[in-house]
This record gives sequence, C-alpha cells and structure tokens, in this order.
Amino acid sequence: MISVKDTEGVQYEAFKHFGVYGLQKIAEGQSKRTMVCYSYFQPNGGAELSASPKERLYYVVKGSITVSGGGERHVLDAGDLIYIAPGEEREVVVNGGKQAEVLVFIITP
Repeated sequence: MISVKDTEGVQYEAFKHFGVYGLQKIAEGQSKRTMVCYSYFQPNGGAELSASPKERLYYVVKGSITVSGGGERHVLDAGDLIYIAPGEEREVVVNGGKQAEVLVFIITP
C-alpha cells in the first residue's frame, strides 16, 4: 500500500505545459503502471497540443478547463472527468480566469 498525505508529493513541471505546477503523488517506480499527479493550472495556463503513448484521466477538482483535440472540444468543470487514449492529441486551457486543480492519472501500457 502507498499512502500519500495532502501536502506530500514531489514537485514537477509537465512537458509542454505552461502556467502549471504540480505534485507527483505516486511517481514512476512506486507503481508498475500508474502515476498520479495533482496539477495546479494557473489562470491563462494550459498545455500545448501533443500526444502521449500513455493513457490519461483528468479529474477536475476545482475550476474549469477545456480539453481539445481531434476535432473535439470538452469543457470540464469541478467533478467532471475525461479519458484520453494513448496517442490521442490534446491541448488544455483554463477557463474563467481562475486557477483549476486537476487530479491526473497516467497509465503506462
């Protein structure tokens, strides 16, 4: 078992992200396939259009983000979740000029 307290985690900067900081709650090496991060998207922050070979789940804890890619656009508010398949391009922008907090699950095939 792995227990992580609210303020615990390793700080990280996500590749191709801007105005975002976060804590890796469960890092690679602690789990065979899953990494869990808590990301703080600042107003006007987001992520550039890119793809990853890993599955991703974004659960919006606070605020609002828009996830776009492949001709789709999803506005997510607190309590909403999105699944992003391996290889699927996505970009993220923060809505409403307020910080968004997102719990991110990254699953390695």
